[in-house]
Amino acid sequence: MKNFTEFGFQLPEILLPKNINTEKWSVIACDQYTQDLAYWQKVEENVGTEPSTLNLILPEVYLNTPEQILRMKKIQQNMKDYVLNGVFAKEEKEVIYVERVTSYGRKRCGLVCAVDLDKYEWQPMSKAYIRATEATIKERIPPRKEIRKSALIESPHIMLLINDEKNVLMKTACEQSKKNAPVYEGKLMMNSGSITGWKVSSEEGIDALYNAFDTLKKSCVQSDGSVFMAAVGDGNHSLATAKAVWDDIKQAKLREGLSISEIEKMPQRFALVEIVNIYDEGLTFEPIHRVLFNADAEELIEFLKNKFNGNVCEVAGESNLESFVKDSRGAFGFVYRSESKLTYKILDTNIKSLAVSELQPVLDEFIKEHSNIEIDYIHGSDEVFRLGKKDNAISIMLPPIAKDSFFATIAGSGPLPRKSFSMGEASEKRFYLECRKLTENI
Repeated sequence: MKNFTEFGFQLPEILLPKNINTEKWSVIACDQYTQDLAYWQKVEENVGTEPSTLNLILPEVYLNTPEQILRMKKIQQNMKDYVLNGVFAKEEKEVIYVERVTSYGRKRCGLVCAVDLDKYEWQPMSKAYIRATEATIKERIPPRKEIRKSALIESPHIMLLINDEKNVLMKTACEQSKKNAPVYEGKLMMNSGSITGWKVSSEEGIDALYNAFDTLKKSCVQSDGSVFMAAVGDGNHSLATAKAVWDDIKQAKLREGLSISEIEKMPQRFALVEIVNIYDEGLTFEPIHRVLFNADAEELIEFLKNKFNGNVCEVAGESNLESFVKDSRGAFGFVYRSESKLTYKILDTNIKSLAVSELQPVLDEFIKEHSNIEIDYIHGSDEVFRLGKKDNAISIMLPPIAKDSFFATIAGSGPLPRKSFSMGEASEKRFYLECRKLTENI
């Protein structure tokens, strides 16, 4: 069998339920709808007593609530019960090619496999094969770590992005997988679209995928000689947690006297993920806009103008501001009240990298000089205009995320600032489906 660890990945032994009802088994990532308890209550009603990944995860709406500890205990028992009581079919060494059609009609293709945590690093300016896209908040790791370190099985909501402009990997996965019938197919709950998966497990298919990964790797060599195979799109803190748990296990096993070769074979070295091509037409990248409260709008705009050596102009209204910003790479739009007048201004700059990577540090500098200012992060142009109309607020519209400079910006400048981008709408996030054992001691 080919060794995919030279690319930062591994062929996992995947667990799938014997009879998959995707509308019951699959639930959305635990970090979605964190302020919407009613959503998760509806999910529980939908699942009922059927087997479901809902029973294997902790929706983060329950973090720091009385239910957290009780649910965490139940998760461990549910994992054991599902493995021992015949919910799963026998695991198989394979990858799964996925086609997800969202409720917006967008089709996104992915490849479920395992990432090598020894080839991943979330620290800024890392030269690892797998790198973070956004700044990792260390404080978010410990509560997730408590779940991961005692978990018997895993199911991923992590999505890794690859920079595959010619679409070599997904095209190969599609061709090889569709020689077989789907291993699952169906709708997703809560009007979230549909999903179909095909396995690749034959020697011929695995060889073809190996060659596709090899082609991709050659295109991922950076000017400094490092290889940048993939970037974390969704689930950055979940992958950082898996890394932290694995690092602890390695150190503990070394102290116990296990050899490196024995330790490297342990299943906790890997984490199940879905790989998605950043150029996939079904993968939408939306900028996350900013709104500042208690800021002097004119002072802020002048501050940014001087920092970026840009040009400021006023435009007539919402449509003009939005079209200008959306057609640019380095322009920012501002909406605010000046006395009784609603004002729309553009700051045009020569920024060539991702605009948010340049803007946020400068905003942080401005806010540091004005302790009364508050900042929030908003989705969609409607919110930009709605909040910009409020007294004592100034909305900042950011330009679209340029896919062609995404990897180059991270390679050159490290992870993006917090709240830089969103991959699609909430209902388009990854649903849990495939599972993998993290230990044989079940």
